[in-house]
Amino acid sequence: MPGDIPNPPAAPAPVVIPRAEHNISRADISPNALKVLYRLRDAGFRACLVGGGVRDLLLGREPKDFDVATDAHPEEIRALFRNCRLIGRRFRLAHVIFGREVIEVATFRAAPEAETGAAALSDEGRILRDNVYGTIEEDAWRRDFTVNALYYDIADFSVIDYVGGMADIQAGRLRLIGDPEARYREDPVRMLRAARFAAKLGFRIDPPSEAPITELSPLLFDIAPARLFEEVLKLFLGGEALETFELLRHYDLFGKLFPFTEEVLGEEEETDHFPHMLVVHALRNTDERIAAGKPVTPAFLFAAFLWEAMRRRMPDYDVPGMSEIQAIQIAAGEIIAEQARHTSIPRRFSQPMREIWTLQPRFLNRNGRRPQRLLAHPRFRAAYDFLLLRGQAGEVDQALCDWWTEFQQRNPEEQAGMVTPEPRSGRRRRRRRRQRKPDS
Repeated sequence: MPGDIPNPPAAPAPVVIPRAEHNISRADISPNALKVLYRLRDAGFRACLVGGGVRDLLLGREPKDFDVATDAHPEEIRALFRNCRLIGRRFRLAHVIFGREVIEVATFRAAPEAETGAAALSDEGRILRDNVYGTIEEDAWRRDFTVNALYYDIADFSVIDYVGGMADIQAGRLRLIGDPEARYREDPVRMLRAARFAAKLGFRIDPPSEAPITELSPLLFDIAPARLFEEVLKLFLGGEALETFELLRHYDLFGKLFPFTEEVLGEEEETDHFPHMLVVHALRNTDERIAAGKPVTPAFLFAAFLWEAMRRRMPDYDVPGMSEIQAIQIAAGEIIAEQARHTSIPRRFSQPMREIWTLQPRFLNRNGRRPQRLLAHPRFRAAYDFLLLRGQAGEVDQALCDWWTEFQQRNPEEQAGMVTPEPRSGRRRRRRRRQRKPDS
């Protein structure tokens, strides 16, 4: 039911794991996070690492970031740190900034109660505001998954567990805190987080937490496209994109993010299968680049997701006055605009997508100076990688991909020998006579 948010037992009795019985070492914690923890502690506040950082340290992984929870209120945190700024309305947070590293500090929160006026739930049970401060016990019970509700207390270096998170880590189990349906209705993005954490950690989703996902997946249509874009970056740029994609499709979540892509993939049995393989190769390529420490861009992945959907929108370019590139430009504008109503795509990514797509027909023209001009295009490398992706998926002839691979490796004289000469027109171009200026 709406508002059915888990509350701690009347007298919560946490499991406290002393320093000697867990593997977290301060040597593995960011020095800046330690500075924040120590300063809060020295000022008389309780301060703990919490969330994914604690979870990853217990699993022997290197955390991407370190979050701190405390009984200090945001204004009190800001008073302690000159390098602090407060952000958010729904969740009032403090960001303590150390150069490029940001340590997020949150005040312990209690479960929101609609009648208080300080926090509110929608009629569907979704959190609208959440600035009700509470105790560490209350804070633990309002978090999403048990494995994310473990606290590393800087006071004595112990790990505090109110909800059975340590047992779930040891069992490789991802379990929601409280009633799963109510928690998903409270924030439907938790369904995406369940798939992401299951793929990232290699955990299985606990059956009661798994059961409602497919039925409740349409709730994602009510989430702001801008927020879903941020979630998509986490889903597919974390190093487990392919596994995450498979889980999202299994739970009928992917189609809520990319409905046009899902429509194409759902018809793959009736086609030559290359749309599905194009997406799979793009995801695998993304994972490989991340594993190798190479840069990745969402534009390339989105171009792969929406390529076939865009092609199906292309108008007939056999009509007079319509080129294939013009047809791509028309279809690209339509599909990107419609996709943005589900998952937004900022212009800094949508524009490179368009260029990757519109350069594809130019790879077919290997006459005269055109290959050299294409090679000099600032988006050539991304477009070439996309061509290789199409070749791997069986959409274009592999010989075309091999030609362009070889062409880049040759010197200018050798490149000139690889291209087809431009056909000479039979008409001789008349030189325009330069007019003389009249004498002044």
